[in-house]
Amino acid sequence: MSTVAQLAVVTTGCTNFRQTSKCLGFCFRIDGHALTSVFTTTAINRTATLRNRAKGPLLVTCSAAKPSSSSDVSSSARIRSEVLTPFRSVRMFFYIAFIAQASLGGLIAITQLIGALANPSRVDSVADIAKGLGIDIGAAALFAFLYYRENKIKNAQMAKLSREENLSNLKLRVDEKKIISVSDFRGLARLVILAGPSSFIKEAFELSEAFTEQLVERGVLVVPFCTDGNGPDFEFDETEEMKQFTNKRRRLWQLVPVLTPEWSQWLDEQKKLASVSPESPVYLSLRMDGRVRGSGVGYPPWNAFVAQLPPVKGMWSGLLDGMDGRVL
Repeated sequence: MSTVAQLAVVTTGCTNFRQTSKCLGFCFRIDGHALTSVFTTTAINRTATLRNRAKGPLLVTCSAAKPSSSSDVSSSARIRSEVLTPFRSVRMFFYIAFIAQASLGGLIAITQLIGALANPSRVDSVADIAKGLGIDIGAAALFAFLYYRENKIKNAQMAKLSREENLSNLKLRVDEKKIISVSDFRGLARLVILAGPSSFIKEAFELSEAFTEQLVERGVLVVPFCTDGNGPDFEFDETEEMKQFTNKRRRLWQLVPVLTPEWSQWLDEQKKLASVSPESPVYLSLRMDGRVRGSGVGYPPWNAFVAQLPPVKGMWSGLLDGMDGRVL
């Protein structure tokens, strides 16, 4: 016997779990026997317990909604697209209206042209009718081209915003007890994502040493992602004289990506779109609002970041948050 049950949120019955856990469960009866299931999930692991007070074998099938693929455009990406180009929908509506009007005029002109050609007494009007038909066909073709171009730009923008939305959902470990999404840094920090072998990450770490204080003042945080599976081995100066500087270095390089398969998939998609070799080390710079401001192959230009980015504190704090450079 098979029974299908949907998971539901349970607010009680999870007293033995930590507060950071999320408890999901369901309870139902099969042939008069009570069956209770409790599922406990955390950010880094998942356990499940099943308590069955019924005697005899039971087959229980649990189904859950399939997660949306990365290619699906989220509602937030659509909203952002409307905010960035508020009059695009109006333009596309008028393009369709003009295409319909020109097409209708062309159909009327065709019927008139057929009638004029069939009636010798109306031969003199053939030239005028043909001229009007040509204008209608030209207008329909023009507005069809404008609509096609506008729709192509819209799809490209939606795809870009969708990729940025997927990036914002990736997880980062701040410390041993805190894991947050990339989107949580919007308005707080400018992330610089490095992807490459551990040797590339270590070299970028050493190159950033001379710009540590300026980068921290500008709210820059580095996300090192090792593509070879080896964690970066950062060496910090632990002497008392360099304690304050070392703390800034640790803060600059404190973030660690979690759920690495999702990071790898997102980075591989970006490299494929940019026609970059999958083995090439790359960097990606984000604005304060979470949008991509720059990217490239090789080491990030730390000196350019210092020269271009405004500090996050002082009299210009807040006013220049969006002046991080043009959006790619």
